[in-house]
Order: sequence, then structure tokens, then C-alpha cells
Amino acid sequence: MSLFSQSTPDDNRAEIRPEDEERVIDTLALKIVERRMAPVAILAIEAHRPFNYIASQAMIFASPILDPMVEIIFNYKDYDILRQAMERRANVEYLILKIENYDAFAQIYDRKLKKFLKAEKKKWKWYQRWLGISTPKLSPPDDLKNYDWREAAREDETLRKSDSK
Repeated sequence: MSLFSQSTPDDNRAEIRPEDEERVIDTLALKIVERRMAPVAILAIEAHRPFNYIASQAMIFASPILDPMVEIIFNYKDYDILRQAMERRANVEYLILKIENYDAFAQIYDRKLKKFLKAEKKKWKWYQRWLGISTPKLSPPDDLKNYDWREAAREDETLRKSDSK
């Protein structure tokens, strides 16, 4: 038994598969974009790219402090997988590409929704538009209701093609 819960002997450590790393990085990128923090996250990752190994080791040191925040996004096994994945610079670049890909699809969806809302508001009477009195309930059209930008971004092949080169 070790003093720290995250430290394990190297001979007992299970080998991490690349599929697990992709899944964890995908989850992190999705959570960042859902919270509309893509530009800030990309800026922070790019600024700290030279220190990716040190930052991954700092994740071990700060894990007792960050436990409540880690539980929001990951379980502890996934957090350890993310920490080990962030030791390699290729995964840092892959995370940035995933964030940019998800953000592009989220912005397309937002533009379509804003365009729909703008067209609908033009049909309202002046007191509904300017005063907000008795505004009608809006439901987006079926193409926007059924459009899931998360699945569209996952099915996009451009990221996979650029990653394989």
C-alpha cells in the first residue's frame, strides 16, 4: 500500500490502450466545447505545451485538491489515463484538434439556430419583439431538433485523415 492513492508500482500498472486515451481525450474535448470554453482552453493548452510532461506530473500532485472537480468530468481511472496521455506531445496536439473540430460543428449549429430565431422574430408583432409581452413559444424545425453536432463531429473523417498522416 502506498502513501498516495495515485502511485502504483510500475510492474503492476496496466498498459493503457490508445482507444482508452482517445475516449478520454474525446470526453474532455466534448466537455470543454459544451461549456463554450474552446478558445480559452486552446490558448491555455498552447501556452503550456512545452511543459506538458511537468503538467501531467502536477496532475498527480494536485489530485487530492482537485478531487471534487475531477469527479464532475472523469472517474479516477479515466483521470489517470488522461494524465498518462498528456505526457506525450502528440496527444496534446490531438486534444487541440478535437476541441477545434467539436467547436466548429457547435458553431454551425448555433448559427443555424440563430438564423431560425431571427426569421421567427420578424413575424412577431412590435410589442412582442420590443417589450417581450406574450411571446409565442418557439420550437425549432425538425432538421435542427434532430441535428446532434456531437455525433456529426464524431463522424467527421477530416480529423482521422489528418491524424493518420
